[in-house]
Amino acid sequence: MSREPAGRDGPGPPPAAISARGLTRRFGALLAVDRLDLEVPRGAIFGLLGANGAGKSTVIKMLTTLLPPSGGEATVAGFDVRHQSREVRRRVGYVPQLVSADSALTGRENLILSARLYGIGRAAGAVRVAEALRFMSLLDVADVLVRKYSGGMIRRLEIAQALLHGPEVVFLDEPTVGLDPLAREAVWERLLDMRARGSTTVLLSTHDMEEARELCETVALLHRGRLAVQGAPAELVAGIGPEATLADVFVKYTGGAVEQGGGYREVARTRRTAHRLG
Repeated sequence: MSREPAGRDGPGPPPAAISARGLTRRFGALLAVDRLDLEVPRGAIFGLLGANGAGKSTVIKMLTTLLPPSGGEATVAGFDVRHQSREVRRRVGYVPQLVSADSALTGRENLILSARLYGIGRAAGAVRVAEALRFMSLLDVADVLVRKYSGGMIRRLEIAQALLHGPEVVFLDEPTVGLDPLAREAVWERLLDMRARGSTTVLLSTHDMEEARELCETVALLHRGRLAVQGAPAELVAGIGPEATLADVFVKYTGGAVEQGGGYREVARTRRTAHRLG
């Protein structure tokens, strides 16, 4: 029997969707994430900003139980990532940087496979697959092989796969890396639709300042594994000056410049490069 997290069904407000205190990860002598504190309310889109190598992917892997923390503690959907990892995994969806959709299958077949992996029955799975294809605007290409998809279609399919089991929290690691502007905006539209529904919390990592400004109520800027600053994008910008942008906030707290697709092969290659760089 799983342990219910404190406060989940008791009096008072429900626990945050994500809560981290002193979260730390070392790889030998490298301190990849250094005593990170985060609090993400339910139903929000929360952004982890930072250059390649800042620790964003490592944070996501710890919160999704793919990497054990070296120190500190964290809960996701009210469950402890160390001691209740199975419960965490049941309640989250995860879209990694690397392409996760199978290019040899159609979009519909990818979703049917995901439904089976999540233990969703055949009848319920058929309904959810149809709903996911409709919500992600993929009905017209549902029976086309994914190798023929554009980068934006691939990303929307991967998000649909991650949402299929109705997770409480979805983690998106660089969701629009390698996409052209039109494909990027299509992904943004779907994420904003999710926020309007208010049923799913989204944590996304990005070094795209426009993406963070358009999508996120709150952002946390990581620099060399440490939390440099956190707040609403408009508040952070206002703290710099009347003509400032979120890119100026990035430069102030990191001392560096902001770094700014095509089909399946190109997107896969771009994401592999981004993943290798951190």
